[in-house]
Amino acid sequence: MNAIFKGIRPLDYVLAALFTAAGVFLMFENITASGHGLPHPQSTTTAAMLPVFLAVTVPILWRRRNILAVTAVTTAALVLHVLLFGWDTRCGVVLPLSAALAYAVGRFATGRREHLAGLAVILLLQVVTLARDASIDTILSALPIAVVGAALFYGAGRFVQVKVSKKEREEQPAAAAVPV
Repeated sequence: MNAIFKGIRPLDYVLAALFTAAGVFLMFENITASGHGLPHPQSTTTAAMLPVFLAVTVPILWRRRNILAVTAVTTAALVLHVLLFGWDTRCGVVLPLSAALAYAVGRFATGRREHLAGLAVILLLQVVTLARDASIDTILSALPIAVVGAALFYGAGRFVQVKVSKKEREEQPAAAAVPV
């Protein structure tokens, strides 16, 4: 059991807890909502949508271990949620989650292919979110904002990664020069 949580830092727990709490709140709102005033009527208000949505928010806990797996599992869980429950409001949690995942791709992905694959999966996550979101008029009204937001967070993640890598390279020769 401890191996599952190896390498997870306190901030990872906080991040996962915040997204999960927001997801629980949003799903509770979907369950109890009447759906009046939304651009699209909700497909269902079943309580089953809450535990399924946890599979969307919890994987960010492992972002440092394998960011591609985390983005893929998050996206697959969202696709399942959309297929099972149809039109409901998810954008309030999933779009900020996509930005956090974009930061994590910029920060923890290694190699160009991993960066591109991670960003492609995040774009898919955003498209799936907005394609069946009861609170969004059309996908084209929100997708540009979501993509720009994720791009900014990705850039911040890359910036941090470059700074950390540079600092590690500068410290290596100094550590090697110390007599033993």
